[in-house]
Amino acid sequence: MDDKQLLMIPGPTPVPERVLQAMAKHPIGHRSGEFSQILAEVNQGLKWLHQTSQDVLMVAGSGTSAMEAAMVNFLSAGDRILVGSNGKFGERWALVGEAYGLTVERVTAEWGKPLDPEDFRTRLEADTDKTIKAVVITHSETSTTVLNDLEKINGYVKAHGTALIMVDAVTSLGAISVPTDVWELDVVASGSQKGYMIPPGLGFVTVSDRAWRVYDTATLPRFYLDLGKYRKAAAKNSTPFTPPINLIFGLHAALQMMQTEGLNAIFARHQRHRQATRAAMTALGLPLLAADDVASPAATAVAPATIEAEYIRSALKQRFDILTAGGQDHLKGKIFRIGHLGFVSDRDVLSVVAAIEAIVMASGEQYDAGAGVNAAAAVLSPKA
Repeated sequence: MDDKQLLMIPGPTPVPERVLQAMAKHPIGHRSGEFSQILAEVNQGLKWLHQTSQDVLMVAGSGTSAMEAAMVNFLSAGDRILVGSNGKFGERWALVGEAYGLTVERVTAEWGKPLDPEDFRTRLEADTDKTIKAVVITHSETSTTVLNDLEKINGYVKAHGTALIMVDAVTSLGAISVPTDVWELDVVASGSQKGYMIPPGLGFVTVSDRAWRVYDTATLPRFYLDLGKYRKAAAKNSTPFTPPINLIFGLHAALQMMQTEGLNAIFARHQRHRQATRAAMTALGLPLLAADDVASPAATAVAPATIEAEYIRSALKQRFDILTAGGQDHLKGKIFRIGHLGFVSDRDVLSVVAAIEAIVMASGEQYDAGAGVNAAAAVLSPKA
């Protein structure tokens, strides 16, 4: 049946009809008073979502553009940085740093395992000359669905006193609390196609006062990604370059929906979907890549032992028109990832669980009939 696809990947994520309708409006002048008013309301909504009093700067680009902006605006060639690498995206930030001539030191962990905060503490405490200029962390590692302990790592960065904390919050913003001001996070980057519930095309960056002081002396080349330009424009409810107007219409609508739901309710919904999905996969005898205590609320990585991961993904698409994500790099063909991020409801989670259960049933695997759906429903059912 056409037009019944269910998108259950870690991004892009489903887009609400209200947002699609907002994006379908005719564009307006991006220097008009009407658009300036929309930008003012959007920025207030973004501050609310990011839990910050700072402007949230919007760049036309993906989450990668936001992270690249984070690095080029506050670092200089040769600067020493620590990059947490326990998945595809942590490794990407190390490669970006090397492309700009930074001295990159990787702090690694096995894919599927969290970064050890003590590894950062050891290196930061040993840096008595204060040569480490930044620590780059992927909060929710999308490739493995592991949630790194940002709060603890950031505590060690703050104790260092000089290094900035730069955070990839691409799949954590809007799914789990990222209290930017309370934790004194220096630079936080994210992308529109995840928890924001709109299509790809916008990157977001928050910058602390501490980071802005470093900006004045940073020497890496920048022009389109020069966040100083965006800061000056944001003060006037404007943009330095032509923005994706219709995406901002959609963001305006999405933020209104999120504010109606409320931050705590949003975070609780994502935790509920994480728990329901994991309980269902366990009940079906499908092993999980990440341990319960470090699992991201954005997505669940399943590492089936007796059924091929790509067989499950293919059957989901062909039989049920449900899209899930595969593994990346050396995990390709070994895992599949179920996204439950952004505009995802309890019904969506039950649908993908029931479909996977039907595939397991058809494969001849031994399990208790209804185990997956029952396990998910037990989590999703309102408590008496």
